[in-house]
Amino acid sequence: MHKKILALFSGGLDSLVSVFLMQKLGFEVIPIFCSTPFFRPSRAVLVAKANDLDLHIVDISKEHLLMLENPKYGYGKNFNPCIDCHGLMFRVLKDLLDTYRAGFIISGEVLNQRPMSQRYDALNAVKKLSNVGDLIIRPLSQKLLSDTLPIRVGWVNKDDLLQINGRSRKEQLRIAEEFGLKEVQNSGGGCLLTDKGYSRRLKELIDHNQLDMKNINFLEVGRHFRLTKEIKMIVNREDNEMEYLHSIIQDEVILKCKNIPGPIGILNSTLPLSMNIIQNAGNILLRYTPKAKNNEVVYYGKQYQLNHEIKCIKCTDEEVDKYRINKR
Repeated sequence: MHKKILALFSGGLDSLVSVFLMQKLGFEVIPIFCSTPFFRPSRAVLVAKANDLDLHIVDISKEHLLMLENPKYGYGKNFNPCIDCHGLMFRVLKDLLDTYRAGFIISGEVLNQRPMSQRYDALNAVKKLSNVGDLIIRPLSQKLLSDTLPIRVGWVNKDDLLQINGRSRKEQLRIAEEFGLKEVQNSGGGCLLTDKGYSRRLKELIDHNQLDMKNINFLEVGRHFRLTKEIKMIVNREDNEMEYLHSIIQDEVILKCKNIPGPIGILNSTLPLSMNIIQNAGNILLRYTPKAKNNEVVYYGKQYQLNHEIKCIKCTDEEVDKYRINKR
C-alpha cells in the first residue's frame, strides 16, 4: 500500500511537479482535486489531461461551506480561510486512503511561499487540523520539515526530496522543463475567496444568513444590489455573462427594458415581491441600460415569461449607490 499515494492536486505548478517527482521515485500517484463553489476543477482537468494524469474529483462543497462560516484559524487578506481549507482537504484525502488502498498523502505546498498557509507554524496547524498529519509528505520542501511516518519507517528516502523555500518558482520551473510537463502555470491561485470584490459579496451573503449554493452561484457575475434584508438584485455587466446566467436562473423574477436592448435584472428572493420592490428594481435596471430614457416601461416575470410591465424612472448614481453591495 505504501507504494500507492494520494496527491492533493490543484493543477498549479507545485502540485504538478510534486506528482511527477514522486512518480519518478517509483510511486503510483493518484491526483485528487477537492472541488468547492470557490475553487473549480477546470484548470486542474486541463493540466491533468495534458500530462496524462488520471485526475479524480471530489466535491467537498457541503463541508467547505460549514467550515467557511467559522474557520478556526480565521481568514487571509480577503475571505480565504486557507489553513482550515487545507486541513479540510487533507481530512477528505485521509478518508479516501482505504478506498484507494493508498499509504500516505502528498501536496505541492512550499515552505514560506504563501504568507498565511505555508509558514512553518501554519503547515503544522494544517497537520493538526487534518488528523492525518503524520501521513503527509510535502516533496518540494520536506527536507526542511519534520519527518513524518513515511520517512521514519523508510517508505520514502528524505534525501530524494527537495528543500525549496520561499516564493520563487525557478526550481519548480526547471524541474517541470526537465520532466517535459505541459500546460505549466507558474503562479498558483484560482480560488475566488482571494478576490477582494468576490469576498465582499460573499461576506455580505453570510451577514444576511443567505449562504447557500443558489445564492453563491450568482456571485461571480454582474452588479449586485441589496434592496432589502431578504432581497438581492443582480444586473449583468456584459453580454457574455448572459450564457452563464441562463444556466443558473430558476424561479427568480427577471426584468428587462421593454423597448431598449440592454441588460437584465434578476431578483433573488424566496419571498413574494411587492410592487414597490419591482418598481425600485426597474428604476435601477434603467440606470444600466445605456440607451434608456429617464422614463421607460420594464417587462418582468419568471422563467423568461415576461408577461407583466411597469413604468419606471431611471435612478441617479447617488440613488443606486445606496443599494450597491461593492460600494459598502
